[in-house]
Amino acid sequence: MPRSLAPAPAAASSTIPEDALKDALSSSAESAPTTARSPLADLRDLAAAYRWILTIAAIFFSLSLALLLHRYYTFYSSYDQGIFNQVYWNSSHGRFFQSSLSSALSTNVVHQGAWPEVMYHRLGQHFTPALMIWLPIYALFPSPVTLSVIHLALISLGGLMLYVLALRYVEKPLAGAIAASYYGANAVVGPTIGNFHDICQLPLFVFGALWAMETRRWWLYWLLAVAIVLVREDAGVSLFGVGAYLIVSRRHIGRGLATCILAFGYMLVLTNVLMPLFSADISERFMMERFGQYATGDEATTLEIIGGILSNPFRLIGEIFTPFDRTIAYLLGQTLPLMFVPFVSLGAWAVAGFPLLKLLIAQGDSVLVINIRYAMTVVPGLFYGAVLWWSRHPGQFKRRGLRRFWVGCVTLSLMFTVVSNPNRTLYFLIPDSFEPRVHVTIPQQWSHARAVHGLIDRIPPDASVAATTYIVPHISSRREVLRFPQYQLLTDRGEVETTRFIALDIAQLVTYAPAFKVDRERLQTIVPFVDRLLETGEYGAIGFADGSVLLERDVASEPEALTNWQTYRQSIAEAVTPADA
Repeated sequence: MPRSLAPAPAAASSTIPEDALKDALSSSAESAPTTARSPLADLRDLAAAYRWILTIAAIFFSLSLALLLHRYYTFYSSYDQGIFNQVYWNSSHGRFFQSSLSSALSTNVVHQGAWPEVMYHRLGQHFTPALMIWLPIYALFPSPVTLSVIHLALISLGGLMLYVLALRYVEKPLAGAIAASYYGANAVVGPTIGNFHDICQLPLFVFGALWAMETRRWWLYWLLAVAIVLVREDAGVSLFGVGAYLIVSRRHIGRGLATCILAFGYMLVLTNVLMPLFSADISERFMMERFGQYATGDEATTLEIIGGILSNPFRLIGEIFTPFDRTIAYLLGQTLPLMFVPFVSLGAWAVAGFPLLKLLIAQGDSVLVINIRYAMTVVPGLFYGAVLWWSRHPGQFKRRGLRRFWVGCVTLSLMFTVVSNPNRTLYFLIPDSFEPRVHVTIPQQWSHARAVHGLIDRIPPDASVAATTYIVPHISSRREVLRFPQYQLLTDRGEVETTRFIALDIAQLVTYAPAFKVDRERLQTIVPFVDRLLETGEYGAIGFADGSVLLERDVASEPEALTNWQTYRQSIAEAVTPADA
């Protein structure tokens, strides 16, 4: 049995008031610790007496880093990794938040047929100033790999911050058990072993703000409150949950009201005034994609969406509880590593309720997927609620059977994570599909990766490139990048140009096309497009290796590369032809 779930001495008890709400929330002023401890003292305790929690964090970091590096170098990192890398690369060169890859997803391009542009500011899609905190690190080591290290370090530190926070309420063994559960949670591990994302900052910031509140370091609380809302345009929902908890628990009603006003007011001003200055994406695309069911037209502001929600409560209730099976499975998955304790902790519902509600009332297949980044917004509230519950029931941790059950819950959470193969990171271990069977082995993919690397290494570092999804991150440290079949963009010169190079991993699409519709459609679009580019002479094939081809604009095809492409093209003819053709 891990030491994290070893027998714990009885936690120091405190007087719990009789008021039912305060008791349920475990959060009254009388029950909350009031003696401020130095953060250095907490860290000394952490390092000296509980080296094992650092060991768990180190194991989590090391295994996750190995998986992320393997994912990147074998061409399984995907589009978002490329977007964030290009944003950081441009920002490090003084062009803050600009990205041609983000422009390709903008409403001007998707809905109005405009050209993607290199000077497009991503702040119109997602307002993420907090990313610039880490820009000096990226500037020292400019690479997509650096983003993975930052991403992983922030999530790992979030678990250590949770442990320090838990020490305010419970004994060290129980605090360690809660922190260990964080590192085994599906909603933590799944999003961690994927692309870099802005929400990776949220656990550290929220746990830090809660710790600052517990120790009455209000300057730090407000600093982190500002950091939270700067994570992205909807992160204020998480801060609003913290404020709501402070109000309903009556611990700090005034500060709770101020927190809610800051969070809600910032989101309204940001989404209705500031973000539209950069682009119309927030109202014409993102609001409609997630909350269009509450709108009456083709676009809507956040105020209009809120009005639509309030004016139709029956639709709201329906959205919360449907699809019922997926909603229940999602809640069980989120609470499993905590032994389902958040279900009976009103503190968890108070803090996590608003981020959870945002997901439940949204539409789209991804909102209730526990392996992607949105799931991480609910994590801080659930774990803080668990801390509050255990502070009132510390004696339960002495029960050997309960500790064993907790170990089983964390183990089961990890097993569910592994078998779900989050973000295709475990492709070499778990088949992506069983019928039809799609399974790529490590030797097979590393051999293919060497071939693809050999092609893209021929591209000059400042040349414009269009590429398939999994090549994009590797060539995103440049000004002009697109995902093929897009290959024309508006440059800094104000002219629409085609990219100089096109790098395509056709073999990856061929592998996944039999089982996945999106890969099949891309394959059936891209290959005929390449045929036309070669036939017209607009591009020439200058390299081919293991199902991947490199094209260059306005050059004649190299005979060997063209012959190899044509031979491969014939071998995949059946896969390229639509079934209804």
